[in-house]
Amino acid sequence: MGGLVATRSIGQFSTLYGAIEDMVVGLEAVLADGTVTRIKNVPRRAAGPDIRHIIIGNEGALCYITEVTVKIFKFTPENNLFYGYILEDMKTGFNILREVMVEGYRPSIARLYDAEDGTQHFTHFADGKCVLIFMAEGNPRIAKATGEGIAEIVARYPQCQRVDSKLIETWFNNLNWGPDKVAAERVQILKTGNMGFTTEVSGCWSCIHEIYESVINRIRTEFPHADDITMLGGHSSHSYQNGTNMYFVYDYNVVDCKPEEEIDKYHNPLNKIICEETIRLGGSMVHHHGIGKHRVHWSKLEHGSAWALLEGLKKQFDPNGIMNTGTIYPIEK
Repeated sequence: MGGLVATRSIGQFSTLYGAIEDMVVGLEAVLADGTVTRIKNVPRRAAGPDIRHIIIGNEGALCYITEVTVKIFKFTPENNLFYGYILEDMKTGFNILREVMVEGYRPSIARLYDAEDGTQHFTHFADGKCVLIFMAEGNPRIAKATGEGIAEIVARYPQCQRVDSKLIETWFNNLNWGPDKVAAERVQILKTGNMGFTTEVSGCWSCIHEIYESVINRIRTEFPHADDITMLGGHSSHSYQNGTNMYFVYDYNVVDCKPEEEIDKYHNPLNKIICEETIRLGGSMVHHHGIGKHRVHWSKLEHGSAWALLEGLKKQFDPNGIMNTGTIYPIEK
């Protein structure tokens, strides 16, 4: 929970329930000088700026989070309704996602996979195609109305082919990894030398498809070790009234380098292309993983003229620069 709040992260059902900043009611934190500060639990207030957001997402660069109070929701998995569609291209999928959100429907899951990323999940029914997935949940009347509304929207696109909902339910039930799968992946990496990483970004509906196309194209044409990439694709998994996220997923064979050199030969250059293209086209370089150390180089570019506000917070809360140095705030040389 602390990591979720500190990185301003998100859960898989965010399209319905919101991100972590929508769930945090109050919290406690310890400042750099040892002061303990508490933000009380109330449903809403207009007593100045919302100071929860100074702490949420600070990644330990301003304070340490010691306690959080969050909203809870009814759990009714028996009401889950699943919908899946095969389609030819990502642009159509983004258009459908946009219509669903703009028309006010809130499925708990709304995902769009491109053909390459989809090979990790859907080759048994959608080989070489994009896949669009929805799950409606909650009160049975709301779930039913949500599902019917989504089906009506997708029906406007005759090129989309619906698949058996049981296929999507099976995918959902096997989506998350436990310790056994994590351990098996480690063995597989050591055996094959094939690594997989992700970089997630976000953008408004007007630019997200261009971000997707530009990133994929630039990696394929400019990355010097493109021949080592075994999979390059992505998916959208968190949507909003005004836009969505994009998870870029890339696997590659580690060739002619030591293990400690792998990140600089492969992941960091790929991450750089994704961040640069996303910012250039008007998106955000990070949707929910936090800035950390590997995206801090673009912090100032990400925030533009608003950087002065973040800089002021650092001076106020950590004047001696002792809090998680090099995270959010780049080290000045």
